[in-house]
Amino acid sequence: MSYVHHVEQFYGLPAFTFSPDMSPEDLPGPASVAWRLQCEEMPREHDFWGRAEAYMARFTERVEPEKVRAVVLGFPWYNGERGCGHDELIALGPRLTGLEGLFLGDLEDDEDMISTMYLGNIAPVLDAFPGLRELAVRGGGGLEFPESGHENLRALRVESGGLPPAGVAQIAAAALPSLERLELWLGDENYGGGTTVEDLAPLLRGAGKPALRHLGLQNSPVQDELAAALAAAPVVAQLTSLSLSMGMLTDEGVEALLHGQPLTHLRELDLSHHFLSDAMMLRIWTELEPEGVRVNLTARQKDDGGNPEWGQEHGRYIAVAE
Repeated sequence: MSYVHHVEQFYGLPAFTFSPDMSPEDLPGPASVAWRLQCEEMPREHDFWGRAEAYMARFTERVEPEKVRAVVLGFPWYNGERGCGHDELIALGPRLTGLEGLFLGDLEDDEDMISTMYLGNIAPVLDAFPGLRELAVRGGGGLEFPESGHENLRALRVESGGLPPAGVAQIAAAALPSLERLELWLGDENYGGGTTVEDLAPLLRGAGKPALRHLGLQNSPVQDELAAALAAAPVVAQLTSLSLSMGMLTDEGVEALLHGQPLTHLRELDLSHHFLSDAMMLRIWTELEPEGVRVNLTARQKDDGGNPEWGQEHGRYIAVAE
């Protein structure tokens, strides 16, 4: 199972790759798809900026930007050190007035490793699109998030093999009054991660996110510590679903969850890609499933993109690192 691939659907819309060679009659309605903007691969010595600029100009000529609801931005904008960054997207802000969904960094493993994709400061992007409702980003390198937050954002997902702790702390402290879904792939410190429970303290208290209903703290080597913190975290009471998937969760973490505050108000608890004993899986299923909680205990996949070197002394690894 691979976690890093081109999205096929985003913001409830099918992803459609724009090609500058397409005739107008080959293009779907501007509001009917999530527009994947992706240039073809170019040799290193070629002008990335010029090619990307020309591509974006053709897109705005062929598609009415004011009617576009969702954009999926891929190569070369977030392709490691050669990526072009946010500037061209921000420049389109006055024309993409209906944009509600945005995915930054839609690259697969053969285009760039998730651990080397650079994102930088997201604040100018949020400022440029005040009507944004869903933001997904892949990579996490250099991620900065404004603690002033965003008024209308309802869903935020950050996919990373190593999310900078400073960026995580900024998201945890950010004022996001409309946010309903938050999903953070925390990653390994060997790839820039290293988030601690302390970094997440405002989020665990529920500060600044009164509408939050789904929380995912995923892909972490310290999943047991996160589970123990969530066992007493005030934010859990307002959730309808919780995910501790993709990480190095063991019986110790689940034991802490079961001895903490009640979880029977949840509709779903996702613990997939775990390192639980058969006895513990049976126990958590027996305690929660009869109460109406859907528990996902899907086992880890050996070919799921994880690096077995990390945590190898215990035979454990996160799902996505490099």
